[in-house]
Order: sequence, then C-alpha cells, then structure tokens
Amino acid sequence: MHCPYCRHTDSRVVDSRTSEDGSSIRRRRQCPECGRRFTTVETTSLSVVKRSGVVEPFSRDKVVAGVRKACQGRPVSDDSLALLAQRVEETVRATGSAEIDAHDVGLAILGPLRELDEIAYLRFASVYQSFTTLEDFEAAISGLRADRLGESADEVAVVDPVA
Repeated sequence: MHCPYCRHTDSRVVDSRTSEDGSSIRRRRQCPECGRRFTTVETTSLSVVKRSGVVEPFSRDKVVAGVRKACQGRPVSDDSLALLAQRVEETVRATGSAEIDAHDVGLAILGPLRELDEIAYLRFASVYQSFTTLEDFEAAISGLRADRLGESADEVAVVDPVA
C-alpha cells in the first residue's frame, strides 16, 4: 500500500476492524518513512457474468430496479425491496465464488420475492423464466397454491393437536 502523503511503497497496519455489516475491513496504517497515518477500506468483490459474457460488479441497486418493475402497482415498500436485495446479495456471496452467473442471481431473487409478494413473483418469474404459454402461468400459480395449502395444513396441525 503506497503512502498517500510521501508515496512510500510500504506501510504498517496499526489497527483493523470489520464494518458493522461485515462486508468490509477498515485498516489504520502508518507509513514507516514519514510517520503519518491513513485509513484504507478493503472489500471483497463480487462479479456477475451476463449471458453475453460481459462481467460487471454485483449491484444491489440493479436487483432493486429489476424487482421494482415487477412490483409496480403493488403494496411493496422501498425498505422491503432493500431488504430483498440484501438477502439476494447474502445468498450469492454465500456461494463463496467471486463470479456468479446472472442466471443464478435471478434464481436467488425468486425465493425472497415469492415471500414478499406473489403477484410480483409471477411477473418476475414470467419474464425471467420465459413463460410462453398459459400453461406456464397455470403451473406457477398451482405451485403457489400448493405451497399455501401446505402451510395452512401445517398451521391446523399445530393449532389443533388434540384432534
């Protein structure tokens, strides 16, 4: 690390701390040449590989923008979208890979979006999964209904254990 004051090529780490969300490390450094201190911030990079082969940095803002289109006219808050984007980023970072396919980012969006708003989920899934027929929509809706019925059956079993 070059000293920003005297451009010396070496520095000594005096203190290291992780950020609140754990996504970066803040380091206090001291230059052995001029003795001045400075701060560096280290973050891990996560890149998305698009179908065209173009590689770009992962962006929560892009996730929010894509999901916002699917949520247009739905009662979904900006805070909910920000939390969804955070969950998506945590999911893709958990893979441990520095590069992830755009397709995998889309898959990571589907689960949290389904929990957030079923209509927005269907809109997003119809574009993302290239629905081409009414049967594609019917299958997705049937899956949502089956999950909903499964949840209500579980709730009944928990609520009425004597029966």
